[in-house]
Amino acid sequence: MAIQTIGVIGAGQMGNGIAHVMAQAGYKVLLTDISQDSLTAAVSLIEQNMARQVGRGKLSESDMSAAIGRIETTLALSDLGATDLVIEAATERETVKQAIFEDLQPHLMPHTILTSNTSSISITRLASRTDRPERFMGFHFMNPVPVMKLVELIRGIATDAATFDACKDVVDRLGKVSATAEDFPGFIVNRILMPMINEAVYTLYEGVGSVESIDQSMKLGANHPMGPLELADFIGLDTCLAIMNVLHDGLADTKYRPCPLLTKYVEAGWLGRKTKRGFYDYRGEVPVPTR
Repeated sequence: MAIQTIGVIGAGQMGNGIAHVMAQAGYKVLLTDISQDSLTAAVSLIEQNMARQVGRGKLSESDMSAAIGRIETTLALSDLGATDLVIEAATERETVKQAIFEDLQPHLMPHTILTSNTSSISITRLASRTDRPERFMGFHFMNPVPVMKLVELIRGIATDAATFDACKDVVDRLGKVSATAEDFPGFIVNRILMPMINEAVYTLYEGVGSVESIDQSMKLGANHPMGPLELADFIGLDTCLAIMNVLHDGLADTKYRPCPLLTKYVEAGWLGRKTKRGFYDYRGEVPVPTR
């Protein structure tokens, strides 16, 4: 099936990035959110990011105008039923995602493929709550979407070959690289990345090093472009905790136990960059470690 129209659910950090790359690749995009302000902000951010690409010579003015013209927004989730491919990029909570798919289901065309940008939740379980588990799979982009080259494609137990091939064709058209992952908690990237971040938080929690020394050690000692605590702030500490809980619950191994300090930061509402405080305080001109 040739995919031409794509519905994106959620206009946040991931959703606006997905809409950006899809429109730039020539797809018609319908972006939805529960907030008009979020939709307006998302389109504005896409325009800013594309303008930055134009400034760097990576995109022409005419291509930018054409891409922006391919993005439409709506507050009505039901409008996405007319698209060929739906990518859900809502909050990383299973109950929220299930409710979205249940509300959308009566409006879908028979051929519409459903996907989730979940970073850790069972694709098989999400698919089982829909009327089309064979046309459901994981479509996990990395953040920031316009920059990162990888997309994890995750088959549920019922996902058919045609669905996988159609999604892989989309990834190829975006100029990105697909990695096929089995449907186990965390898939590939977060199965490896999140325990590293969690261990960095334990290193801080146990007083082995400060925020600054931990991040500096991994940047200069392991050649990481960003320290693990800085990266956690960028991802969102609530997201990191949610993924660690999925790993811990799904694999029943104590090595995935979330660090109590990570839980404490989330309880405080210090979620990282998006709340201006996490392992660093971002309210001034320069980020300052909070521990």
